[in-house]
Amino acid sequence: MRMEKPTLYYVYDPMCSWCWGYKPIWKQVEERLSEKVEIQYVLGGLAPDSDVPMPEAMQHQITAYWQKIENYLGTSFNYDFWQQNTPRRSTYPACRAIIAAREQGAEKPMLDEIQHAYYLDAKNPSDNPILLGLAESIGLDMTKFESDFLSDECHQHLLSEIGFARSIGGNSFPSLFVVSSQRVTEIQVNYEDGEDTVSKVLKLVE
Repeated sequence: MRMEKPTLYYVYDPMCSWCWGYKPIWKQVEERLSEKVEIQYVLGGLAPDSDVPMPEAMQHQITAYWQKIENYLGTSFNYDFWQQNTPRRSTYPACRAIIAAREQGAEKPMLDEIQHAYYLDAKNPSDNPILLGLAESIGLDMTKFESDFLSDECHQHLLSEIGFARSIGGNSFPSLFVVSSQRVTEIQVNYEDGEDTVSKVLKLVE
């Protein structure tokens, strides 16, 4: 079936630090292309559920990523996170919160809240109580949100979405893919120049 409009897939994870660094440029890209393509957010699922505290070596590694992104792009990070929380290598809870918020048309507001809570407010979005609080802060129907968020259907939806991301080549985050006339084309993420991405997408769809 031929699509009416080409689709630009944005494959991401709400707890991916490179997605946080890319956010200002992605907003520019999204704004410029919103009338030309259908933009769909796709959860990539960075790290499965885990109750195991993150090893110190991994904490140091991720801290180094934050510093690299900060130096490269000027992105803000709150390093108090590492002292104020028990980090876990677990982003699936945040992904499920995105899906539950999407049910109420609030994927982007929930994404904003998760990223701000994690990177600026030093809160841990691997923890369900934090995610429930964020949903409440953006005015979601909490009875529906909690029911959706904790359901097996939500988890299965996440696994299906991750499977779709992998099927088009979304193995790292953020990733961009244009689907036009049944053809999938990956667009190299440019973290510094939104217009470069816009021009590459337009060449494929116009």
